[in-house]
Amino acid sequence: MYKFFFLINPISGGGQGKVIYKFLPEIMESMNHKDSEWKAEFTDKDRMEEQMREALASTETLIAVGGDGTVSAVLSTMLLSDSANKVKIGLIPLGTGNDLARVLHLYKPFVDRGLLFLVRRLLLARARPFDLWQVNGKLAMANYFSGGIDARIAHDFNQDRATGVISSNSVFLNKLHYVRRFFADRSYHLKKTTLQYVNDRGEAGKVDISGNRTVIIGNIPSYASGSNPFLDSDMADGLLDLVIVPNMFNFLSSIAIGTVPVIGYLFKKFFLKSIKVQSIHIDLDPQEFLQLDGEDLSGKLGDHVDIRYASQVQMLTLGG
Repeated sequence: MYKFFFLINPISGGGQGKVIYKFLPEIMESMNHKDSEWKAEFTDKDRMEEQMREALASTETLIAVGGDGTVSAVLSTMLLSDSANKVKIGLIPLGTGNDLARVLHLYKPFVDRGLLFLVRRLLLARARPFDLWQVNGKLAMANYFSGGIDARIAHDFNQDRATGVISSNSVFLNKLHYVRRFFADRSYHLKKTTLQYVNDRGEAGKVDISGNRTVIIGNIPSYASGSNPFLDSDMADGLLDLVIVPNMFNFLSSIAIGTVPVIGYLFKKFFLKSIKVQSIHIDLDPQEFLQLDGEDLSGKLGDHVDIRYASQVQMLTLGG
């Protein structure tokens, strides 16, 4: 049984995962970890699920090196393999959004001090409880789920990357392309969509949100590369934040001022429709644009989405 297993996406962050892989032997030796106590492996897209199951079964702590999509894939496999109570999960953020790394206080050390500093800190980090949710009984949700204009932008961005329109791995250039996609997709509204939910008091509710700009369901206080449209979000309270965004003013304001002290709080309290929920069911157009933890799921979930609490896991964090 390994103390640490590093599962590394080799293409994330412009290939920075390969840099970590190269320096891991030196880092582990400097921290007195024997070769038999740890393992590092690049992910292979053709056998990634198998890799993750094998890694989870052979380690005390699995560290995912990549973006939010990499760690989400690990967590989905974790739930299906029933290892949520057995393995601690760490993250080295190499993606574009890195929302989970931000709330776990891993992103700032990475930006300020670099990857190798973060690796050393992460090996000494403590773990904290973290809620995991299941989408349609098979996909893990750690960060957020959304449908509407933001998911449309994410979908078109991913299409541009897949077809070679985006050829750079630069985080800055990726974000710049997101801005371009926003202007191209700015007229988008939700298709016919109905929400049913159970709120934090156990009361059932139902609302038609057709024509709104987006609906965002959050587990963490970070969305779309560090924005925060959620009011008093808690990652370990067994509740989700349901935010319905009716117009472009609210959408842009939630991104621009959601994290601003006092002003952001007042805006979210009085201008955004936010509901604490225990579970949620969405009936929608099968071709609605959807994203889960930043990954495009448009056209892949059919005409309904069911989000329910799954379990708590232990996530490594450098914060309180």
